[in-house]
Amino acid sequence: MAGKKDSPTAAVVVDPDGVVSGWSEGGRLLLGWTAEDTVGRPVADLLVDPPPDGFPEGYGAGPDPTGFIPLRHRDGSTLDAVVTAHPLSGPDGRALGHVVTIQRWGRRPVIADRAFEQCPFALGAYDPELRFLWINASSGRVIAHSEEQVLGKKYREVLPEFDRELFPERDDKPYTDKLAEVARTGEPARLITVFRPHGSNYANAWATSIWPVRDAEGRVRAVANWGFDMSAEYWARQRLLILNEASGGIGRTLDVIGTARELAMAPVPGFADLVSVDLFDDVLRGEEPPSASAFIPGETITLSRAAQHSVKEETDGDPGPTMPVSHPPGSVAARCMATGRSTVELAADPGEGGEWAFGPGLAADPAHWPPGNPLIDGSIAADGLTGRITVPLRARGALLGVVAFSRTDRPEAFTADDLILAEELTAKAAVAIDNARRYSRERTTALTLQRSLLPQGPPNQEAVEVASRYLPGGSGTEVGGDWFDVIPLSGARVALVVGDVVGHGLHASASMGRLRTAVRTLADVDLPPDELLTHLDDLVLHLAGDLQPADHFHPAGESGATCLYTVYDPVSRRFTLASAGHPLPLIISADGTRTPVPAQPGPPLGIGGLPFEATELELPEGSLLALYTDGLVRTRKRDVDQRIAELQGILNHSATSLEVLCDTVMDAMLPERRTDDAALLLARTHALVPHHIADWDIEPDPAQVPHARKSAVDQVDAWGLEEAAFVTELVVSELVTNAIRYGEPPIRLRLIRDSSLICEVSDASNTAPHLRRARAFDEGGRGLLLVAQLTQGWGTRHTTSGKTIWCTQTLP
Repeated sequence: MAGKKDSPTAAVVVDPDGVVSGWSEGGRLLLGWTAEDTVGRPVADLLVDPPPDGFPEGYGAGPDPTGFIPLRHRDGSTLDAVVTAHPLSGPDGRALGHVVTIQRWGRRPVIADRAFEQCPFALGAYDPELRFLWINASSGRVIAHSEEQVLGKKYREVLPEFDRELFPERDDKPYTDKLAEVARTGEPARLITVFRPHGSNYANAWATSIWPVRDAEGRVRAVANWGFDMSAEYWARQRLLILNEASGGIGRTLDVIGTARELAMAPVPGFADLVSVDLFDDVLRGEEPPSASAFIPGETITLSRAAQHSVKEETDGDPGPTMPVSHPPGSVAARCMATGRSTVELAADPGEGGEWAFGPGLAADPAHWPPGNPLIDGSIAADGLTGRITVPLRARGALLGVVAFSRTDRPEAFTADDLILAEELTAKAAVAIDNARRYSRERTTALTLQRSLLPQGPPNQEAVEVASRYLPGGSGTEVGGDWFDVIPLSGARVALVVGDVVGHGLHASASMGRLRTAVRTLADVDLPPDELLTHLDDLVLHLAGDLQPADHFHPAGESGATCLYTVYDPVSRRFTLASAGHPLPLIISADGTRTPVPAQPGPPLGIGGLPFEATELELPEGSLLALYTDGLVRTRKRDVDQRIAELQGILNHSATSLEVLCDTVMDAMLPERRTDDAALLLARTHALVPHHIADWDIEPDPAQVPHARKSAVDQVDAWGLEEAAFVTELVVSELVTNAIRYGEPPIRLRLIRDSSLICEVSDASNTAPHLRRARAFDEGGRGLLLVAQLTQGWGTRHTTSGKTIWCTQTLP
């Protein structure tokens, strides 16, 4: 006699007329009917849908026909059964009926049944309406129900939580719908199911397979599934995904605060609910972090909250202005910074109750925790935390600050693997923050050097009204080598210069300083623009050769530069320019029309051997000049010519303030995230009024010297500059005498009243005078020394027709 747990089998003898003539005890156990209930009755009475001819068609046609037949249970329910009919014959071969065996559909031999029952995987079978037909013991433990509790019930009634979407962000179907889909389509499915088992604080991940179960005719009669807990592998993969995303998200910008925000946002919400990053003020300023000797035991450590991000707050990792945060002695953060070791705090012992419930995998074993971890600290529960990992932020042996990863609402406790992930995230961010700190320090140094080398204020001159701007590249770029200059020249003229050194960083800034100094030196010699650029080109070549080290690595600083050198003369309103690979200036006349510049830029500096050409044109009084570097007009998305046209459209000649116009241009032309520095120099030209200029032709006769002195003194008196008459008389006498004695005709004397009183004597000789020390009995050699002592400056400039000796006197 078979017991229920050993899969009862009913044996029934059916005569040729389809009447039951024999009934086994297995039939009672399986269907509830006794022999008294069934013997003598048609076997069709046991069928749910009896065929019109009694016994199901086909039985008896073969040696061992088997079919899937629903039978009536005595309690009124239906039993899906596997029925096998064996024909009976007498000695004479006469048919005596059938022996029919009936088994519950889905039952297996005893050893197989027990193997499936004891399988560590969760197994289950369900009818097409998703009613439970069978589950093994492992499945019962997972769903916290026994087989007797769930048989006949629908899946949705027992596990309503599986009706929700598993991963709404991926548009996954609920697990129950997946079961129904397999029953409907007959197509198997595989998926990963993440859920929190009943009574557990941890979300488990299950690898599951669902497949249809078919009868002999291929019809889907049930669906089955199996699953095993792959939580350790799944959460390890999730940690790797978090670390992988953080690898691409942390350190994208060379900015300390920005990198701290990236660290705060990377693990939320996948790993932690709240992350805070505290840094030393020295690190925020780009300076070296404090040394270990700076920490005094027993004193509070004060840091600044550089970033904070919470799953409940939409702060983008930005806590606002950095706020001081104090970590008192003995606090977990202070101990972590002092010892250099991370600490895990848990609000409650997850091992309470005799089982260390850290979830699956090696992290469940307390032996895998480093010494001193975890700390069971109920005080963090008062802060609304279930756990916190505190990690010192260290890079290259220096302590930069501390990071705290906290969990608030989720009940899962941190594991040993979580500590490893937190330390990996912090280590990556620490290197990025230290790189940003070093870059910030170098950039600040380069920017300070750059600004110190640029003009600190407009020089004293009246030829042009000027305004300028210099903006370095964005925070993610190094300082470049753009520069500009306004250089007063002799004869009330002024030089306007703008240039750009190839490269970025300290080297480019230093190179810019050298070139700017060279331009000023060459400008003092009063070289024409094309000759000045030729000498500057030679200088760049020589500097590059001098700086080339033994390994023949060519530095980026003096390897090339561009420069635009222009000279404006307010007396003649002549504007002379030459370009070494630099954009030409924009000129807008007083009526708002653009004045074209009939010139082509020459080769950049550092090429060598190619000529530069000077272009001269006459400007209307009040013309607006715009000199700029390519950082103002060059972008990746727009053509340079279009950008120059935009710049010209923005330049409004009617603007009363060049300072305001500079700001307007920079705001309109420069994008928020610029990749290069930009310089702009605006100048509005002025012309000297004719009565502030006086000139005379001098005959090459020493007798003309007194007439020249008198003419100059009379003109100075006419201008109301009687205080300058005495010095003017002396310098005119000396310069005119030298021109007559050593120069060649024609000789010309010119006085210019500008911000200073300028005296010029020109002749056709190219011989330049020079100072010399006269001995006690020398009759000459003291004239130029006298001029140098009585005036604020003097010099010589060469022209195409000779030279001009000039000197200036400061006006009261």
